[in-house]
Amino acid sequence: MVAETATALRRGLAILFALAGEEAAVSGGLGVMRIAQLVGREKSQVSRSLKVLGECGAVDRDPDTLNYRIGWRLFALAARAGDQRLLEAAPPFLRQVVRQVGERAHLSVLQGTEVLTLMSESPNHAVQAAGWVGRTVPVHCTSAGRALLFDLSRAEVEALLVGVEFSRLGPNAPRDVDELCSRLAAEREQGFALVDEEFEKELVAVAAPVRGFRGSIVAALNISAPKFRFGSRLESAGQEIKLVADELSGVLGWTAGQAPALAEVAELRRGDA
Repeated sequence: MVAETATALRRGLAILFALAGEEAAVSGGLGVMRIAQLVGREKSQVSRSLKVLGECGAVDRDPDTLNYRIGWRLFALAARAGDQRLLEAAPPFLRQVVRQVGERAHLSVLQGTEVLTLMSESPNHAVQAAGWVGRTVPVHCTSAGRALLFDLSRAEVEALLVGVEFSRLGPNAPRDVDELCSRLAAEREQGFALVDEEFEKELVAVAAPVRGFRGSIVAALNISAPKFRFGSRLESAGQEIKLVADELSGVLGWTAGQAPALAEVAELRRGDA
């Protein structure tokens, strides 16, 4: 009985791995015959396993094509695991940023219309940007905030910030949604956000988005520092933090260069809701 159970478990896992593969992603799922070929099992055995997997929500079957694909329950489990994985995986990448750039690095997430800093790593500088772990800052005038908005369309940015006052905390902060969206468009194109005295006078920062396994943005890595020391290195630091953010995204299951289009991201967010 134990051997039979282990065999059934291995067969079920092999089926799930096949459905999580590139062929299934490109084809929108796989039929029973193709799954049987990929896992090296009889069609009848695969059919029985798929029935059990379907009953527990691990796989779905398209009513039109009859192809099977990964089910909603596995996506829900992966999303929850992704949150924990982010917190476990991020520290060495923050330390890498500090080693490369020599300035304070942060890991932040979107919380409504504000940015919450989850983690921070510091170099040994006498003068540095203040630590913000556990505190929130506005989304519109911070580098992390803007990186977290990269996948939002203009309409979604407007909806998110409706009723939000664009206070000019720093002399160069955007004055309204038009100015914010204009900066977002340029930053989205280069892959990182850059702020120069927007949140605070004499403070500069850069940030890049971190993506989860489905391609949606789950966090941002950012560097902030006094302008007198860091201002001349913002562009190069932006490129560096983008590379590190992409590496962290890879650990979370995303492949660099595969960012979904804005419409696809919206669909992913609806699916996660």
